[in-house]
Amino acid sequence: MVWIKILQWAVFLILLVFTFTAFPSYKAFYQSQFLPTVYETKPVDTNPDSLYLKIKHYADEHNVQPIDAKIDKVWKAIPGYNGLTINVKASYEKQKKAKAFRPDRLIYEEVSPSIHLSDLQPAPIFRGNPKKPMVALAFDVADGEEDIPKILNILSQANVSATFYLDGDWVKKHAELALMISDEGHEIGNYSLTQEDLSTQSKEEMVTKINKTNDIIEATLDVTPKWFTPPMGKYNQQMLNVAYSLNLMTTLWTIDAGDGNSGQPTSMVRRVANEVESGSIIRFSPTESTVKALEMIIGSIKKKGFQLGTLSELTNENRIDN
Repeated sequence: MVWIKILQWAVFLILLVFTFTAFPSYKAFYQSQFLPTVYETKPVDTNPDSLYLKIKHYADEHNVQPIDAKIDKVWKAIPGYNGLTINVKASYEKQKKAKAFRPDRLIYEEVSPSIHLSDLQPAPIFRGNPKKPMVALAFDVADGEEDIPKILNILSQANVSATFYLDGDWVKKHAELALMISDEGHEIGNYSLTQEDLSTQSKEEMVTKINKTNDIIEATLDVTPKWFTPPMGKYNQQMLNVAYSLNLMTTLWTIDAGDGNSGQPTSMVRRVANEVESGSIIRFSPTESTVKALEMIIGSIKKKGFQLGTLSELTNENRIDN
């Protein structure tokens, strides 16, 4: 039996020698079979590179939140205004080859507000959003035929589009002038059928006169108005509801540039220059005084850094450059 034990030990020693001959070291043996490589055990870098962090930090400081449309106690319906956010991922992809942070190569995206003008209950609009550096010129047209071509020429020379509210009866009598206004690219609004105080009339009369004016404008100009302004600026809630039911939004004005023919050009220019601000709607009548003052008024508005546009442009949520 002794020789059997000797044989077992001999076999064990032979296997042991073979093992350490094939694998020079114990460490090498176990590393080769069970341990990951040096590359596999390298710690994962979970921190974004400095360029990405710079873009993200800049975005956190410069993103602008959207502004919801609202009903103001004083100004009634005020339109919303888009926010502005930096697309961090897209901006990083655009700049990573250069490996340098450049604010002028960031990618911006507009963000819509949660509440829009169309979500509000019927209310008059007296102004645009005060954060939007734009001003709208609005002309109430029920007469002034001799001055309208001159006004259109001034607007054309200044490259300004405005909104013209047209009286239905006036359009029937002066279709060529109405077409001239529309063909110049100006926006057309509804100024009721005649210059009677609609706020004293029944709902049925309001519907009839506003609807008939729309029909006349559509038949003459092939344009469907989206804006309504009441004669003499007089309104009540019933009128607002009627206009709303006819897919018209009621607008008035922030600044009345002059009170008809009695407005003096110098006082008109001074009034607008002193009172105009972001979001202002400026009301005009087609008079000789307006003709004399209009070019200077436009110049004073532009000098303050405001863009000029139609009511639709003023009240939409799109951002514009300061």
